[in-house]
Amino acid sequence: MATDGAEAQAQAQAPAQAMAMAQARERVASLQAGLEASEGAPVRLIETHISWVLLAQSLAYKFKKPVQLPFLDFSTLAARRRFCEEELRLNRRMAPALYLDVVDVHGGPQGPAFGGDGPVLDVAVRMRRFPDGALWSEMLAAGTLQPHHVDAMAQTLTAFHRDAAVAPVGSAFGLAPAHQQVVQGLGDGIEASLQQIATPEDVAAWSALRAWLVRQQQALAPLWSTRQRQGRVREGHGDLHLRNVLQWAGQATAFDGIEFDAAMRWIDVIDDMAFLAMDLLANQRRDLAFRFINAYLAASGDYAGLPALRYYMVCRALVRARVAALAGQQGVPPATACGAAQYLALAMALSRGADARLAITHGLPGSGKSFVAQAVVEAVGAIGVRSDVERKRLFELGALESSRGRVPGGIYGPKTTRRTYARLLETASVALAAGWPVVVDAAFLLRTERDAFARRAASLAVPLTLFDCRAELPLLRLRLQQRQAGGADPSEADAAVLDQLTGVDELLADSELLCAVVVDAMQPVAASAFAQRWLAAALPHQVKW
Repeated sequence: MATDGAEAQAQAQAPAQAMAMAQARERVASLQAGLEASEGAPVRLIETHISWVLLAQSLAYKFKKPVQLPFLDFSTLAARRRFCEEELRLNRRMAPALYLDVVDVHGGPQGPAFGGDGPVLDVAVRMRRFPDGALWSEMLAAGTLQPHHVDAMAQTLTAFHRDAAVAPVGSAFGLAPAHQQVVQGLGDGIEASLQQIATPEDVAAWSALRAWLVRQQQALAPLWSTRQRQGRVREGHGDLHLRNVLQWAGQATAFDGIEFDAAMRWIDVIDDMAFLAMDLLANQRRDLAFRFINAYLAASGDYAGLPALRYYMVCRALVRARVAALAGQQGVPPATACGAAQYLALAMALSRGADARLAITHGLPGSGKSFVAQAVVEAVGAIGVRSDVERKRLFELGALESSRGRVPGGIYGPKTTRRTYARLLETASVALAAGWPVVVDAAFLLRTERDAFARRAASLAVPLTLFDCRAELPLLRLRLQQRQAGGADPSEADAAVLDQLTGVDELLADSELLCAVVVDAMQPVAASAFAQRWLAAALPHQVKW
């Protein structure tokens, strides 16, 4: 009966909402014409399922549609003003130079206008206009989005999360009930339009996906409680997809975060990061998706959140599927080539995509371990962890910060090395248990170091591959000199460290060679070939470690 009452109320309100939408659309069109007349240039109109944006020559005006949806209510002027002010507050955190103020739209003899003495008809967020082509969605389509843009965004987002407000312990943010409520709303909305956005096969698989989500919520509930207590639930961006990320003034940044639902922005920082990774995946850029994931994890050190990453990516794909479906129902042209059906298919694929396998590297400094590891991580879609970064993290140093003169005795002693490998093993174990392929980039010169990881792989019943990186000493010395001169690599190994390590390198035993892939620096081979070798690896050999 309650449902029938809600439906009846919605039906009764529909004519009034339709009229309000028509009036608002006419008002925006009039403002567009007025801006074109005053500036003597075309003013572009962009429409989404919840907003209109007018792009003038140097400014942009964003209006909230007078809509009432299951997840927001912009139906009144007071609500639109309140959410415009929230939008300004929230987005100034990441893009302060972009967001200017909130402006009123007044009625007058010549029609609606910004300013004046007439009655206030509406309200808009006024922004600086960024250049066309600056959005990551546009850059991706143009082929101009590069790895260094992704690396910069990972650093930007890490710093943003570090400084963002922390959800108070005892609040509901980030906990299982909050996830259940969000997913329930998403699921109900998708089911209502499932026939329009999915193939018959997808319809048949939908119930399996919803069951998977329920199981994940139950399994992850303790982790979510722990993460909130640890301060990992923060007031994030909440809507970090490709059309909300841009290159502007030489910086990677984000705008247009969630203002209308606190539960969708007070989230785990890994949840926030997962949105952009998911959208890169949806747009067929697995390499950039996993480059971004790993750059963020390397900068933040927050590998403990990995057990929830797959769940977050699935939910984010469902968000975009729901948004695309709503836009289609309103007749809004699709903004990207990736639509509701594609996002839904990705959500289903991710839920079935666990493929835990372990690869470790072996080789002296300069032998190409990091190059191979990074290439394989991007090609396969894996989690990478690097000893040079984790070694410095033990001393609270950033990846590119020098330890010289700051750490008495240096960072390459036996005790520090043991601590580093313990950290690598812990991190790899967390990722493997969550179903992710893992590449550990470290020298692994001692068999005892390799043995510990082999035993862990066996205990988790995952395949183990060893990338054995080899190069002659003259080439190693040359590479180290070039790397030090560049100053853009976490490794601080120099010729002295190379000489020291050469004497302790224990070559692979015959039993280890059974799962080894030789990487010879003198015989260049495409990194994709090594990735394929890893993916084709059979179940673990019965090696006597």
